[in-house]
Amino acid sequence: MKNIIIDTDPGHDDALAIMLAVKSGMFNIRAVTTVAGNSTIENTTRNARYILKLLGREDIPVYSGAEKPLKRELVQAAVHGKSGFEGLDPQNDANLTGNAAEKIISIAGEGNVTLITLGPLTNIATAIKQNPEAMSKLKEIVMMGGAIRVPGNKSRTAEFNIFVDPEAADIVFRFPAKKTLVPLDACNHVKLQLEDFERIGGKLREPAIAMMKPYIRNIKNNEGVSAALMYDPLTIYSIMNPSACMKGLYNVMVETKGELTSGMSVADMRKKCGKPNMTVIERIDSEAFKNDFIRILSG
Repeated sequence: MKNIIIDTDPGHDDALAIMLAVKSGMFNIRAVTTVAGNSTIENTTRNARYILKLLGREDIPVYSGAEKPLKRELVQAAVHGKSGFEGLDPQNDANLTGNAAEKIISIAGEGNVTLITLGPLTNIATAIKQNPEAMSKLKEIVMMGGAIRVPGNKSRTAEFNIFVDPEAADIVFRFPAKKTLVPLDACNHVKLQLEDFERIGGKLREPAIAMMKPYIRNIKNNEGVSAALMYDPLTIYSIMNPSACMKGLYNVMVETKGELTSGMSVADMRKKCGKPNMTVIERIDSEAFKNDFIRILSG
């Protein structure tokens, strides 16, 4: 079983990613840490606790983290609604702890832990700044974020997670640890319809459908795509089934100052490029993901 920390800002697709990680039985989830991104830190933490309760896994500790980016005001996502979880709109307590970075440092320092990030990288950058030695003991950092050869989904050049806190992403991208990036390039072509979620069996079927109705509607209204985009579940899946992924090695940096390009993930595509600093997942088998996702959530 792979030891993991999930740093997340739930979010509909984050919720599905947590469901997939838990239901797969492949991970020892040491902690779920929350960050402001898709919604406020109160909402993302409340939503994380709600999803773990739904899964019967309240034993997994939840630690809340940054309520805003390192240097900027928080920009929230439109597609997840006011609660960050439109369709379910949890009312449970958030129980903020404010110590996500410290807990990440503590668990990372034990070694043999993979850190999976599904939101802005604020908590991770904070942990690196506080204790780079402990963070260097991470087995790997696997990040949902960026857009390499495709347009952004928050600006013309930037993917949402990197756009929200480019300064944090810059710190993490430069950090000398093993890193994998799952960008929009790998995610944009995996589109699930409501009928796909209706194929889910068991107790997750109804909440999944309730979440996906507004999510699909909001994605269509905001991004012009008539489907549920599976950004965060694909990030979990890339670890579960590496053989379903096409990968490349790149040197990727983050633009923090550009007027039109702030938050852009800039890969060096030259033949004589700089030393690669991460693996980039360029494509994930859509049918393999869809079949496994429905099967596992039905389990």
